[in-house]
Amino acid sequence: GRLLQLSPPRGRPIGDDVSGGHSIIDLDLSRYDAIATRFAAEHDEATSFLKSGIATRSPVFNAMIEQIERVAIRSRAPVLLTGPTGAGKSQLARRIYELKKAQHQVSGAFIEVNCATLRGDQAMSTLFGHVKGAFTGAQSDRPGLMKAADKGVLFLDEIGELGLDEQAMCLRAIEEKRFLPMGSDRDRSSDFQLIAGTNRDLSQRVREGSFREDLFARLNLWTFRLPALRERKEDIEPNLDFELRRYAERERQNATFNKEARELYLAFAVAPDAPWHANFRDLSASITRMATLAPQGRINEVTVRDEISRLTERWCADRVEAAGPERLLTTLLGGERMQQIDLFDRAQLAAVVAVCRESRTLSAAGRMLFSVSRTAKTSGNDADRLRKYLARFQLRFEDLSDAPGDR
Repeated sequence: GRLLQLSPPRGRPIGDDVSGGHSIIDLDLSRYDAIATRFAAEHDEATSFLKSGIATRSPVFNAMIEQIERVAIRSRAPVLLTGPTGAGKSQLARRIYELKKAQHQVSGAFIEVNCATLRGDQAMSTLFGHVKGAFTGAQSDRPGLMKAADKGVLFLDEIGELGLDEQAMCLRAIEEKRFLPMGSDRDRSSDFQLIAGTNRDLSQRVREGSFREDLFARLNLWTFRLPALRERKEDIEPNLDFELRRYAERERQNATFNKEARELYLAFAVAPDAPWHANFRDLSASITRMATLAPQGRINEVTVRDEISRLTERWCADRVEAAGPERLLTTLLGGERMQQIDLFDRAQLAAVVAVCRESRTLSAAGRMLFSVSRTAKTSGNDADRLRKYLARFQLRFEDLSDAPGDR
């Protein structure tokens, strides 16, 4: 359609009988439809891009990916990825960066650092850089990872492990895009987008006083929790194929399952009692072991059964350890004998067993347990003393130690 727009005459009184001007406006909205269509296509393309690097069949996780995609395109605010270790936070952070780069929103690098590996001056120097002479061993300037992430994305994994001083400097860098390298009296600038990852409950750490409330408030604008592998068992099969492709690329040799072996492994992997404590790292390691041991690169039922036994044994040990000292003692002594031991003796025995399980030899465990009396020269043979103590409960060191050694 078209619209007729009238206007009064220019330079003449409105009351005069003089015709004004007019113009015809074309109401063809097809070009606006084309723009909207283009934006929708870009949205779909971006979603496909983000999902293409993440093998998932989970409806809940797919919905979250779509939300993350919209945030990645429309916002430069920090993004916080939470969830257990091995849930895929690092991989997702990199895909967000690749999406933003494909959309021409960033031109810099993707910089990743695990904050759990940073301590003291090393943390400051790694993140914010230093100038020559800032501390002993600082023989040259170092720009730091925040500067390296300029115009790109900085992924701080396990951000909950940062000290309070580093947290304060991170907050300023996020808000002002400026920071002060160690030993310098001049600020540096860096325009980066932050993605943070953690397996901690940061709100709890704020209450404990080990994480800054103001930094948490800045990070908590966009928070996405990645579910554990046991919460998305439908993703095990596509990730099985993904891990086989990764193995082939990394080792330059192919490995495949035969039909029966694949069905056997998947039935075990998706079972309700399969915990997958380390999530996708567990799954990746499991596939790598089978692919490496497979005869002529063909994973058969024998290989799968061996791997199932390996995982089952390890998961059982993890359950005992996670259950705490009481459960461990019950496993070692039996429920009936446990009821015959006083609470005081149980607590003492649990401490002794814990040291034994961490020690390679009976002598090493004895030295640790009786260090004070040995220093005071009031005890004799530490190993013999420990052996006699364990014998009171019909236990032997050989049954407790996690590692073999000269006993």
